[in-house]
Amino acid sequence: MSAASIEQHFEADDQPFSLTAIADEIMERHPGYRVEIIGGHLLVTPSPDAPHARALTKLMRPFIAAGLDDGETEVLQSVSMWLPTGAEDFVTPDLVVVDTDIDDHLIERNAYDPVCFRLVLEVTSSNWKDDLKTKVGAYAEAKVPVYVVVDRKHQRLHVLTDPDGSEYTNHRVHAPGETITLPESVGAEVSLDVGEIIAAGRPRGRE
Repeated sequence: MSAASIEQHFEADDQPFSLTAIADEIMERHPGYRVEIIGGHLLVTPSPDAPHARALTKLMRPFIAAGLDDGETEVLQSVSMWLPTGAEDFVTPDLVVVDTDIDDHLIERNAYDPVCFRLVLEVTSSNWKDDLKTKVGAYAEAKVPVYVVVDRKHQRLHVLTDPDGSEYTNHRVHAPGETITLPESVGAEVSLDVGEIIAAGRPRGRE
């Protein structure tokens, strides 16, 4: 059952419903799917493919090598963030750099206060527009300092910084062949080889 059909089912009964309950039902019926709520809307992401997972593995290495998985910060995958955009809103980034005291900032439903997040990173799937549009505003409103998107659809890497209201005032797009250094606000100097990351996110045999 899709998110839309579940929502219609609840509406057909003419009963009040919560998006959280719908999200739980989707995840129960479709193990491996990721369900998020942003601005009162459900976002449903299918199970990641192997290249998506491969890109994340490739990405974790420079963050860990820079020392961000020790001391004051940790490098984690699939940790949910509570959002200020709605009463039930939360999002689950693919990769994050967070403060080590994140356990003290649990809000509810395994979602944590945005204040703990120094960087969020998404590797796009079939619903790539959500990462490039919907989540930009959500992460900006949550005041996440750095948002990185590995755009597998267009073979580019986006780095967004300086959140202001519902947008980032600095948005740079990088292509294969470039090596970029992320802002020091993440906690250390981290350099990313755009070509290497983009190649990791493609099915093997299509490089």
